[in-house]
Amino acid sequence: MSSHRPRIGVPVDCKLVGTDPSHVVGEKYLAAVAHAADSIPLVLPARAAGAELASLEPQISAHDQLADLDGLFLTGSPSNMEPWRYGSDAPGVGPFDPQRDANNLALLGAAMARDMPVFTVCRGFQELNVACGGTLHTAVQDVPGLSDHRDDHDAPRESRYAPAHPVILTEGGWMADLLGTREITVNSLHSQGIDQLGAALMAEGIAPDGLVEAVRHRDLSFVAGVQWHPEWRYGDNPVSMALFHAFGDACRVFRQRRLSGG
Repeated sequence: MSSHRPRIGVPVDCKLVGTDPSHVVGEKYLAAVAHAADSIPLVLPARAAGAELASLEPQISAHDQLADLDGLFLTGSPSNMEPWRYGSDAPGVGPFDPQRDANNLALLGAAMARDMPVFTVCRGFQELNVACGGTLHTAVQDVPGLSDHRDDHDAPRESRYAPAHPVILTEGGWMADLLGTREITVNSLHSQGIDQLGAALMAEGIAPDGLVEAVRHRDLSFVAGVQWHPEWRYGDNPVSMALFHAFGDACRVFRQRRLSGG
């Protein structure tokens, strides 16, 4: 029954829709949480002040947003993190979304403080690294030795999300054990990427150029992320299904513990 399914928070992007500042999240992310993780996605508004939004932070804390939830899922986005968030004075490459930056970093801190299951993809993966003290390449394609991982915005959607390169999974790692293989093939639609890995994170997968593509928290029960987009056509991809199933199962365990007062 739906009342027993985990409730997973999905924070929004803040962007213009036409001329209206809006809080939005891609439908494919909600679909993957609902169907592949067998959970109830609940959209979380940004709390930082925007063009037409007075800050909600005095009324709603990150802990308030997570109070009745069983997991946190951070999505990808067309925007990039502002470089100052990870200690860089580089100009970076926009568009930027400072409302999302502020909200998601606070939510990650609050979720990890309560050992809540967290799964992150693409931009969310980068946010997780920054929340754990790591840094990012502001433009992966400009770093000597690294490949161009960017999205071709002019290509058809099917082509944009097509398999792009292999990822070698860490031998004996959580993800290799979950998937039963040492190598998978993933899509690639990003310009930022992990530079220095956060101290609390372990690399679970590496691209051929050496870029970290998958991580897991060293100490917490389920805090993981991937640089690619497993939500894209999740039902046709055994790797995506395995990742979302594992996330949903972790959220079910957390929910049982939360409701029992454990």
